[in-house]
Amino acid sequence: MKAIMVTPNVCEGKSQEIVNAIADSVRSVSGVRLIDVSSDGNHNRSVLSYLGSKTAVVEASIQMAKKTLELIDMRTHKGEHPRVGAVDAVPFIPVGGIEMGEAVEAAHAFGKFMGSIGIPVYYYGEADVRPSEKKSQVGKGKLTQELLGEYEGLPERLKDDSWPPDEGPRIFNEKGGACTVGARKQLICFNVDLGTEDVSIAKKIAKTVRFSGGGFRDVQAMGLALQSRKLVQVSMMTSRVEDTPIPLMLETVRTAAASYGVQVVGTEINGPIPLSSLKAVFEHYLQAHSFSLDQIVENGLLALAEDVMK
Repeated sequence: MKAIMVTPNVCEGKSQEIVNAIADSVRSVSGVRLIDVSSDGNHNRSVLSYLGSKTAVVEASIQMAKKTLELIDMRTHKGEHPRVGAVDAVPFIPVGGIEMGEAVEAAHAFGKFMGSIGIPVYYYGEADVRPSEKKSQVGKGKLTQELLGEYEGLPERLKDDSWPPDEGPRIFNEKGGACTVGARKQLICFNVDLGTEDVSIAKKIAKTVRFSGGGFRDVQAMGLALQSRKLVQVSMMTSRVEDTPIPLMLETVRTAAASYGVQVVGTEINGPIPLSSLKAVFEHYLQAHSFSLDQIVENGLLALAEDVMK
């Protein structure tokens, strides 16, 4: 089935009422399936995940953005995760028989809408339209939000002639901030919680894991404090799960944490993941040397349904 997945990151993770209202705005669009909503109070951030045709997901993203900008005021936002705006990051991801070019077209359509309502937009990933020497370093160790100086740094960034927004005005929108819009392959967002309040440990481990620090290729990582839980977290993203499977990331962090006398106390997968990424988990932790995804009943049911529809 042809589909694009969109996983917008919005700057609200504490108010369930606001998150529900944003989710309902996506559900209101015909032809779109909302498959996941993940919220984190420490990050003060939620990730919605939905699927549909190119036309449908662009419309759902527009409705999502309207509701988000109505309900979230960046002037009062506080959270551990880097951010530049209420509708912070909106990646369009081809997941079902759709070429990357269509995801780029969807990203640009949404970006033009955001610019038209006064939100500065910066494209990244495959949607990046800047010359190669100025392209975003997303996937190369730095987050777009950090490169932009986060929300607080936007007034100065918008004055920078070397990096104007790709859409929208060069005017600081105090309430809504800015928005990063991309097209990319599917990422896995995997977080590891450590039993300490010393965030410097998480930051040191994150530096050794991420690509820019000499770690795994195409892995981004940062250390965060989870103050309400009195823990710290190594938050990681990878687009190369075949080369850097979940068990490898977890055990690398576990070993590094042990060198500081700290234990892993929990993990979190943020947002949807491809079923194929769980194969390594089965093989490593169950020592299931002959495990195949064909053994999963639901895979067979999906294949049967596709055959019937042909």
